[in-house]
Amino acid sequence: MSLTREQVREAVERAGDEHWQALIRFHEDAYPASRPTPGDICRAEAERLNQLGLGNDPDLRLVESRVENLGSTVRIVHVFQNQSTNARQLTEPFENYG
Repeated sequence: MSLTREQVREAVERAGDEHWQALIRFHEDAYPASRPTPGDICRAEAERLNQLGLGNDPDLRLVESRVENLGSTVRIVHVFQNQSTNARQLTEPFENYG
């Protein structure tokens, strides 16, 4: 089953309030410039993870998504857990929302 925007948002929230707030601040601090909303970023990340095949792997569960506001962009790292081994793996940091 493919990942959805809602699942990525829930994963960001599971990482802690500071991660969701980093997405909000990234969008709001750019005013009057227009940056992607937190929902836009979660949607794009769901699509990106699905394209990488991570959203369709039945052995992987998205545990949390960590967000760091870098000012001109955000850095996102997703944590997946392998259901068979309980091993966790992190995605490479991704920055492309400036």
